[in-house]
Amino acid sequence: MTTAKEIEELNARLSDSEPKDIIQEVSKLWPNLAISFSGAEDVALIEMASKLLDKPAVFTLDTGRLHAQTYEFIESVRRHYELPIETLHPDPQRLGQLIKNKGLFSFYEDGHEECCSIRKVEPLKNKLATVDAWITGQRRDQSPTRAEVPIVQFDRNFSSPEHPVVKINPLANWSSEDVWNYIRMFDVPYNELHDAGFVSIGCEPCTRSIGPNQHEREGRWWWEEATIKECGLHRDNTKD
Repeated sequence: MTTAKEIEELNARLSDSEPKDIIQEVSKLWPNLAISFSGAEDVALIEMASKLLDKPAVFTLDTGRLHAQTYEFIESVRRHYELPIETLHPDPQRLGQLIKNKGLFSFYEDGHEECCSIRKVEPLKNKLATVDAWITGQRRDQSPTRAEVPIVQFDRNFSSPEHPVVKINPLANWSSEDVWNYIRMFDVPYNELHDAGFVSIGCEPCTRSIGPNQHEREGRWWWEEATIKECGLHRDNTKD
């Protein structure tokens, strides 16, 4: 079993590495890993992984509230890379009870955490119980809560004493410009909503386009506190 000291040493060693080199390194250490896919950063990672690994495992969260363009995007990525993409879905009983008791838009009144927990966090928890590591597209410049995200870390949200899960963030040092330069250079598929001013894209009721000079996460849960722009998937982004 990997120790905290080994994670610390690996994180220090990879701190200035290129994302593709990080993916190659961690895939050797944790062959049972999967890429979490939802946005532009994640497809850049899939592009890299597809050149390094034989059929990398990819999954995405289908909350049932995504934009039509996002579903089209998922399909375009599947076809482009000829990869099976596993879709994770919320528990129908838990979701049905929420809608029955509070309706379809309760998050506008009492916050997004309960809805996100059912639609996103719980399905992800079930998935991560089957892998040893997962790769995400988090970047340090995305929001205040991600400012100190390390390259490699034990996932405090989803690990247990019986089953520790390692979280890898190969793009932590990249900027949005870096991501989009890579996408254009390698003709990587992207969500057409980006061309309509959407930068950070989540569920349709909780995502909107942003204007000039607005931070990319301002289009998410815009009715809530500006510094809290997380759904629970990446709640704890501090170093171990």
